[in-house]
Amino acid sequence: MSYSTGELEILVLVASLASLAYAGLQTVLLLREEEGDEKMRSIAAAIREGAVAFLRREYTAVFAVGIVLTILIAFAFGSGGVPDTASLRLAVGFLAGAAGSALAGAVGMLVSVRANVRTAAHARGGKLAETMAYAFRGGSVTGMSVAGLALLELVGFYAAFGGDVLAMVGVLFGASLMSLFARVGGGIYTKGADVGADLVGKVEAGIPEDDPRNPAVIADNVGDNVGDCAGMAADLFETYVVTAVSAMLLAFLIAPVTAHWSNAVLYPLLVCGWAIVATIVGSLFVRMRAGGSIMGGLYQGLGATTAVGLIGLYLLDDLFMGGSPGIFVATAIGLVVMILIVVITDYYTSSKYGPVRRIADASQAGAGPTVITGLSVGLQSAWLPGLVIVAGTLGAYAAVGWPLSGGTGGLDGQLGLYGIGLAAASMLAVTGMIISIDAFGPITDNAGGIAEMANLPPEARAVTDPLDAVGNTTKAVTKGYAIGSAVLAALALFAAYTFAAAQDAYPNLSSTAAWTQFTSNLQIDNPLVVAGLVVGAVLPFFFTSFLMNAVGVAAQAIVFEVRRQFKEIAGIMTGQAKPEYGRCVDIVTGVALRQLAVPAMIGVLTPLLVGFLLGPIALAGLLLGVILSGFPLALMMTTGGGAWDNGKKYIEEGHFGGKHSDAHKAAVVGDTVGDATKDTAGPAINPLIKVVNTISILFIALIVAHSVVGL
Repeated sequence: MSYSTGELEILVLVASLASLAYAGLQTVLLLREEEGDEKMRSIAAAIREGAVAFLRREYTAVFAVGIVLTILIAFAFGSGGVPDTASLRLAVGFLAGAAGSALAGAVGMLVSVRANVRTAAHARGGKLAETMAYAFRGGSVTGMSVAGLALLELVGFYAAFGGDVLAMVGVLFGASLMSLFARVGGGIYTKGADVGADLVGKVEAGIPEDDPRNPAVIADNVGDNVGDCAGMAADLFETYVVTAVSAMLLAFLIAPVTAHWSNAVLYPLLVCGWAIVATIVGSLFVRMRAGGSIMGGLYQGLGATTAVGLIGLYLLDDLFMGGSPGIFVATAIGLVVMILIVVITDYYTSSKYGPVRRIADASQAGAGPTVITGLSVGLQSAWLPGLVIVAGTLGAYAAVGWPLSGGTGGLDGQLGLYGIGLAAASMLAVTGMIISIDAFGPITDNAGGIAEMANLPPEARAVTDPLDAVGNTTKAVTKGYAIGSAVLAALALFAAYTFAAAQDAYPNLSSTAAWTQFTSNLQIDNPLVVAGLVVGAVLPFFFTSFLMNAVGVAAQAIVFEVRRQFKEIAGIMTGQAKPEYGRCVDIVTGVALRQLAVPAMIGVLTPLLVGFLLGPIALAGLLLGVILSGFPLALMMTTGGGAWDNGKKYIEEGHFGGKHSDAHKAAVVGDTVGDATKDTAGPAINPLIKVVNTISILFIALIVAHSVVGL
């Protein structure tokens, strides 16, 4: 059956609006619940005020930069230095992409800071299953809002630009840049506050986590929202947009793809549209059964979403892609990759399994063995996901490039590249659910903090503590998912880059001949390729060094401030005086905003400098180098950090001496190291990989025309 482009766009539009409507309904139901007593509301208001203040200051600074970049893009890509239709599309797309990512982050955070106190209020009844379901509802608002906003922006710009996917590269760059700022700024804030609060509170003063006597406790709870909600939502909005457009770009640039499948360009958006349906259905299955576990209830929803998504992929292939076996296999591979990465990440970060317990056991010998064992777990955790990505990439490449998909005479490499893009896009079939599960984490973390500070009865903590522990695992799973999808998307973007560069370098050749000519230069004996590979490989290490240092700077400032207050404000430790919470919030906000500038500039300027100085071939090497080193480094940092965190929580459950034991103090030290890796440096590599790819595609025409070396 033949469908017009307009009909397909309407289907996608309806799906995006359905996602936003579902998020709106869940928000109404969420806000109908009570907020607890006056003390709980007061604490929640302080957290909300600090989070909103940080986001306002961050967005003000970022959008000032964004407006300048918008003007530069309009003039740089104009005709003769004067903005034209093409440059205005890029500029408007850039601004809209940045705004969409920022809006997604704001929505996620504003919901979280309202759901936290209501979750704590629910916990007072001692009903774990009901409280878990409520916290997930709060997370689902973020998940469905991000998916709906991203899909709406994608289909809107595709229609507005008349199907010119290259003009949408501005949207990608805007979303990627905003995501980088949000991840970096939010990550520095949240872990600077967390590490500082832990070191002085738990280790030096010997008081519990989230104790109201700790002056940094409000800043710590604010950090959960600006980092794990706003930063995460902005990051996964960008992942959603970039992954979908990377597959669309391949279909748009590779002529044989659209020759075989007329709907190939819009097909990734149709997959995203069905994802909305799958997520709504899957959310109905999120429930904790009698005798079951919290994680089991969440995975039950994820499993239902995956099953519905798989059925939908088969139907979409039959309706819009001619029932191609290769197309269906490639998209199914994306779901399999997602499942395997989730399972592997869960194994390395859940206290149910050996790696986390090994870290907890090592804590009995002190902080040194704790850190060493955690590093071992993190390094090991990159191996299996790497094999999964390799198998998934090769499988999707072969599935679509095989003659069953329409090729003749053996494997068709160009069609196979589209298969990689589809595998990445199909991972989006669970994005709404994955974000919902992730946003569950900071909501329950804040709920536990509010319960502690408001002195809620033990039955409330008996509910919030296990929810918080599971939240650490869900956040780690989401980071693994985001990084895995980023690699597949970046591989697709790299392929799109080679086609775009080839067209600009050899305008007189056909797209296939130009691509063949360009890629023939990508040989390992070409010194430009080697130079680009080395620069790209070291870039994630150089980039994350600034983030690790930034967390240290922020944590140091908090440590000194908390020590000052303990010394100068008499009565804090006896509860007779109230700490100056706002002072800690202001300090860590200022440090985070100052420290995010340099790493953001590194991510933007490095590919431009390599491109304009060494040419598009060296830049291609850089893109590959960033992917190859960034992927395992990000996994090592995020998974290892999650394992350190849950190793500490395993001890706090009563193992190896429990809280206040020497093992616990050692585990806290390990957790402070893991905090910086899992919530700041590691997750920021995800947007870094895509920023360097999108800015390279955006500037490739100028690089080909003006590079010093040439090709």
